Formats: sequence, C-alpha cells, structure tokens
Amino acid sequence: MEEETKQALRNLPAVEELLQSQEASPLLEDYPRERVVDALRVAVDRVRREIKEGDASSGGQQAESAEILSRTAKILNSWFLPHLRGVINVSGVVVHTNLGRSCLAAEAMERVQEAATHYTNLEFSMDRGERGSRHEHVESLLVRLTGAEAGMVVNNNAAAVLLLLSELAAGQEVIVSRGQLVEIGGSFRIPDIMRQSGAHLVEVGTTNKTRIADYEAAVTERTSLLLRVHTSNFKVLGFSEEVGVEHLAKLGRELGIPVADDLGSGALLDLPAFADEPSVHSSLRGGADVVSFSGDKLLGGPQAGILVGKTAVINRLKTHPLARALRVDKMTLAALEGTLLLYQDPERARRSIPTLRYLDRPEGEIEELAVKLLAMLRSDAVEVPKHVELRVIETVARAGGGALPLLELPSRGVAVTSSRISADELARRLRQAEPPVVCRVSGDSALLDVRSLEEEDLPALAGALSGALAGPPADGASGGTTVSSDSSSGEKG
Repeated sequence: MEEETKQALRNLPAVEELLQSQEASPLLEDYPRERVVDALRVAVDRVRREIKEGDASSGGQQAESAEILSRTAKILNSWFLPHLRGVINVSGVVVHTNLGRSCLAAEAMERVQEAATHYTNLEFSMDRGERGSRHEHVESLLVRLTGAEAGMVVNNNAAAVLLLLSELAAGQEVIVSRGQLVEIGGSFRIPDIMRQSGAHLVEVGTTNKTRIADYEAAVTERTSLLLRVHTSNFKVLGFSEEVGVEHLAKLGRELGIPVADDLGSGALLDLPAFADEPSVHSSLRGGADVVSFSGDKLLGGPQAGILVGKTAVINRLKTHPLARALRVDKMTLAALEGTLLLYQDPERARRSIPTLRYLDRPEGEIEELAVKLLAMLRSDAVEVPKHVELRVIETVARAGGGALPLLELPSRGVAVTSSRISADELARRLRQAEPPVVCRVSGDSALLDVRSLEEEDLPALAGALSGALAGPPADGASGGTTVSSDSSSGEKG
C-alpha cells in the first residue's frame, strides 16, 4: 500500500470523534443517536473503501470530516424517507400498473381513514352481537350494482381465478379457447395459474378462431368447467371468431357444466372509452355462473379480485380453504365499499372516481390544463433556463392496466426540449425530483401529458421541472426514444 494511501486512511476521523463534533449536532437533533452512529459508520466505510481503491485525494482530516458528515446526512435522509411514495403521473397512461393503477376517490379514502384509525365491525354482526362475515360489507352492493345473486372479494383477480379453479375444477378438466391463454403481468400465464389450482387444461380451437363445436367436441366425463378469458390486454383482428358467453352458457346448461367468465378489467358503467369492453352486467345476463374482475382497473377502486354470480357457486368459493388465505383486509374492503357506493349514482361516479374522470375527460378541459401548465412554467414564479423550449402539443394517451389495448385517447401535453440536457436525462432527473414525476420521452422532448393530472398538482410539477432543468448540462443532449409507460400493461391480476 502506497504511503499516500496509508496517510489518507490514518486521516480518517473516528466515529466517536465525528459524533462529538459541533457539525453533528443538527443530525442528533433530527435523528435517534443510534441511527446517526450507524450512518456515520456506513459513511466512514465508504470513504475508506474509496481510498483503498485509489481515491486518496484527501484535503486532510478536516476536509474528510466535512465530507463524511455530509454523506451521513444524505444516508439518514434516505433511511427515513418513505420508499413507497406518491408520484405525479404525466406519462399519458391512465391506469398505470407500475404506478399503482387507479387513484382512489376522496369518498373511498374517507372510508379507508375511518377503518384504519378505528376498531370496526369487520367480522362482527352488530345485529346478533356475535361473529359475522367480512363478505357482508360489499356483497349487497355488488349484487345491486351487477344483478348477480351473490358476490365476494379476494386480494386480486389472479387470486379470484385461482380460487374458482381450485374449487370448481381441481383434478378435473377445464376447457378454454387457445386464443384466450393470455400472459398477465410479471410473465405469469393463465395456464400456469390453472396448473397451480390442480385443474387440467384442455385447449380448443385455434389462435384466431374458436367455435362452439370445438367446446362440444372436447367435453368428457372429466370436464368440470367451461372457462372464458377476456383478452383485455390484446386483440386478435381480421380473420377471427370467438364464442360469446351466452352461447357458452347455453352449452353449459345443456351439459350441466358451470361456466366462468374472467373479464379482467371489469367495467360497471357505460362510457365512450368502454365501447369495446364487455361489462359485468352483460356477462351475467349472458348466463355465466361466475364472473371475475379486478377492483383497481376500470372500476377505479383498490386492488382486489371480485367474484359475482350464482349463490350456489359463490357460497362454495367462500368456504374453500384458499378463501381465507386470499382474503382482503379492512382497508381494502373500506376502499372498495366507498368506491361501490359512488356507483349507485352513475353521474357522481363519473365525476368522483379519478380513473373514470380521466378516461372520460373532455378534450377542451385537457387543453385548458396544458395551457395553464405552460403559462405557469413561463411565469416569473418558475425559473426555466433560456436553453429550454416549451410548447403545448397534441398527443395520444392510453388506458393502461392491461385494458382497452386499442383505445387511443386524444390528449395534450407540454413538450420540454433542451439544447443542453437530453430528453432521457431530463426524464431521469424528473423521476429523482421531489415529488417524483413520471413522464414519457418522445424524440428529443420530455412530454408531460396532462390527461391524468389534477390542477392542484401544477405548482409541484412546475417546481420539479424547474429543479430538474437547473442541474448541470449532460452529454448526449440529442434526446432518445425511450417511452416511460405502463411496462406491465398486460397484467390481469
């Protein structure tokens, strides 16, 4: 080891010495002493490692102390900063799986806060004064809103499918169209879930065409379920044919075999954006014995898997051992109940549930919001360097969340172009901002699509952009082609 390196290591101050220094006092005021000691040790170890690796350019012990204390402050800040945080979504993807899908309505959040901060009647019957069922809190709402005989909730739609297969088809055969064997988020596939349930998959038809005769020909004495899976994350166009739920249900009734319809997204309202999306109502009217769908996609509620259908089938699912393992907690039930209560007044639901409002947002309102953002960025209250060009542009937003894959929503955004900072680098800086901002990159611009933006978020967004642009110039300012979008938009869970 060279003498310069040895000297630099000898110059490193001891943790106790740093702890007693005047500069450490603010840290001890803000954080527990034990955590400050831990952070000091981490900072000293990092500097020691850098010196051993060849960075021995120390300015002496005083300089090292200042550097270590500075690093300690950053370490402590990172330790005490929540990792799961709110972000501003200007990506142009409304139900963004990677960003937590749907935002809850204010009314749903009120129900969550009450449930989280109080004891509740989660499994207690106020009428009988004895143990009750957590299914009771939303079942009547689900029945009223969908027309089903009964309903229940588990923790996501993949769990709902696993539960119904485990109860209705374990050790038996399930017939499903080959064109409906979709892959959901995280590389999980419907056949994998079916195998996990113990059901034996029987594929019928071809990728693009399946007829009712294909189902009839595949039925054996071991067939216990006819399954339809809505391909909500892709579309087969052109020379294609599939069997509607009403025809599949008719066959099931004739043969005495139940029919399950996995809708995935689960639309309860008729909106222009949902024109090509089968509704829960239509599936039940078509004769499906059980229908499953997500709570946090087009419904606009919390993550949940919702099962509705015939009383005899739902009661079997409620008593399956997996139902306890897959059950939801009181906060999820509260959020879902708060969301479903809004659906009793469709117009109020459209106004109050963010996902519905964003998907149905008028183009004029979106343009007005983009113009307001541009005006704020050009005002004296926000510092935007001269090397930055700002302009409102027309763009296209997406539903996301593995729903409505062909839907293109006309939108508006503010394109930010810098001659000194590449679009990719600017997008990275925005992700590191406070609050974090997730945009998308288009050519040489960072694009801030405002379809899913609230007006009260404009000042925070403007401040984050101003801070991101204030940093030093970066190499490669010619932009890029990266798009920050819903990378697991195929997820059905």
